Amino acid sequence: MTVQTIMMLILIGLLAGILSGLVGVGGGIIMVPLLVLFFSLSQHEAQGTSLAVLSIPVTALAAFTYYKEGQLNIKFALIIAVFFIVGSFFGSKLAIGIDQKVLKKIFAVVLIIIAGKMLLDK
Repeated sequence: MTVQTIMMLILIGLLAGILSGLVGVGGGIIMVPLLVLFFSLSQHEAQGTSLAVLSIPVTALAAFTYYKEGQLNIKFALIIAVFFIVGSFFGSKLAIGIDQKVLKKIFAVVLIIIAGKMLLDK
């Protein structure tokens, strides 16, 4: 694994963690599209990897199903998970100081951007 790959996985973990703490999203909405976009993972592998990041205890069985089918990148999941924790801490600290109405708008913009990307992607 290259330094560039590790740095990109760290950024995905931080972004997912920050947005999780900030607006309650991070897994499928953030990690899956970024893993597909930046690493050309298949949709299944990106979903399996995202589930592994969040696997204890909520999605452990789903992640294990992807693992059995060879659709989980464990190295990616572990790196993202470590920095997801860091990012979610700072994202939640940031969110506490933001007005609820503003926070709702931030959440909506994040969803629109991700939905737009998914709709326009080939």
